Amino acid sequence: VCSSDLERRASYRFDVHLPVALHFEGRTVPGFTQNLSGRGLFFYSDAVIEEGASVELTFTMPSEVTLGESMPVRCRGRVLRAAPAQNGQRNGLAVQFDSYEYLPADEVEPVSQFVRVSVAVGEGNVRPVPR
Repeated sequence: VCSSDLERRASYRFDVHLPVALHFEGRTVPGFTQNLSGRGLFFYSDAVIEEGASVELTFTMPSEVTLGESMPVRCRGRVLRAAPAQNGQRNGLAVQFDSYEYLPADEVEPVSQFVRVSVAVGEGNVRPVPR
């Protein structure tokens, strides 16, 4: 078993659809998550970013991940996988977190409305993803 396979399973992944703000190259682009763990996330955005690129994300980490209250966070990480848009979907990006910090509620910038192409389970609903 490869160590990266073990690392991928080391953190429980949740199927959660939340707005996210992607910050890179001096601009901010909205997106929405498909799944999330304490180590990273997969999300959709109109942004085209290469694998290995450093990015910053702001969003509200749900209570299922924090094991406490839902908290606004700023995460810095790198793009592990970039899936180009297909069949009307937006670009998919897998980001591994290098660091994150909790933010005061008044520091979180609102994420503009982003129309999803995929069907959500329900706004704010969180379900574990079977592995």
